[in-house]
Amino acid sequence: MSTTTPDTPAVRVVPVRHYGRWLTALVVVGLAALFLRALFTSPNLEPATIAHYLFKDYVLDGVVTTLWLTLLAMLLGTAGGILLAVMRLSDNPVLRGVSWAFIWIFRGTPLLVQIIFFGFLGALFPRLTLTVPFTGTILFDKPTSVVVTGTVAAVLALSLNEMAYAAEVIRGGILAVDGGQTEAAAALGMGPTLTLRRVVLPQAMRVIIPPMGNETITMLKSTALVSIIAGRDLMTAVQTVYQNNYKVIPLLVVAAIWYLALVSLLSVGQWLIERRFGRGFTRGGVR
Repeated sequence: MSTTTPDTPAVRVVPVRHYGRWLTALVVVGLAALFLRALFTSPNLEPATIAHYLFKDYVLDGVVTTLWLTLLAMLLGTAGGILLAVMRLSDNPVLRGVSWAFIWIFRGTPLLVQIIFFGFLGALFPRLTLTVPFTGTILFDKPTSVVVTGTVAAVLALSLNEMAYAAEVIRGGILAVDGGQTEAAAALGMGPTLTLRRVVLPQAMRVIIPPMGNETITMLKSTALVSIIAGRDLMTAVQTVYQNNYKVIPLLVVAAIWYLALVSLLSVGQWLIERRFGRGFTRGGVR
């Protein structure tokens, strides 16, 4: 290709050669090919075993448990996170302090520690008793181990942990909304609760959705930790099998396949929700 003008000679345009890109791509492809070859030629992978257990009833039950644990923990965590975020932004110092302490504790300790703690809550409180104050009338009295089962402990730990993280995500989204929106709502006679529900939160969703989508995906994978207290999730199901037949690698691959499939579905859902709440906006600002 050449360009000419009346006063200048023809100039030949030569595309820039990106030899480094091609060399890097060849190295990456070569390493990936070597890894895949080593993976699929390993005698311990056992594709037949993977196919045998992939759709077993107890594995599918574990998948269902993982899904509803994720859903319930995210619903409770988001609801509690909204409350904690509002408390953090409150003018009341007591509410701010309680919210800060809750977030500090549950963000500052590992989720695995929290799961084990709630799993062994009976060691701290042997019985759960509810009485009418100043009367001694007992309304409820049962051993903690009967009330807080492995599944209940898993829900408690996952949801309370999520509340702490969701609170900070939601607080950041609320702070991202221009203060003039709140002032305009107040000028229209809207109260604080109505302003939060009808004006602030809908606009904050554009900022909240992406990190909350990541939180949902993280929660799905974090459910694997409840296997430590026999939470009956997907990881518990595959662990039960490989502890009996010692086929650890094939069963872990089964779990990995299901987690990848579920995360992929959640990623698509996140993308659709982000597009829904991101209408009218571009990366550079308002369209």
